[in-house]
Amino acid sequence: MHEVALSQQLAGAVARAASGRRVLSVNLRIGALRQVVPESLAHAWTFTTSGTPLAGSALEVEWMDAVMTCACGFSGVISGEFSALCPECDAIGTIEQGNEFQLVSIDVDSADNS
Repeated sequence: MHEVALSQQLAGAVARAASGRRVLSVNLRIGALRQVVPESLAHAWTFTTSGTPLAGSALEVEWMDAVMTCACGFSGVISGEFSALCPECDAIGTIEQGNEFQLVSIDVDSADNS
């Protein structure tokens, strides 16, 4: 379950960026090709941050579909079992979206002066 490792690394990055301020929410963008299970990530975040300054912070995730383009003119969402082959012509397509794992923003408590 790589969601635990992801949440641990994410918690470290968020804690450094927050510089001691209380974190209200963490906003991520995750692509479908990252094979992250949403429920597992949320659960891992809860126990990873428990007992830390990040405890109680919300994990907000924008899930991104996998999108492919191809020289044949195909452009669209790909789903199911991943293949780099275009569903229209079987040529190798270009993945335009779906590989993301981005920390977009961190919302901190502005009243917290610690």
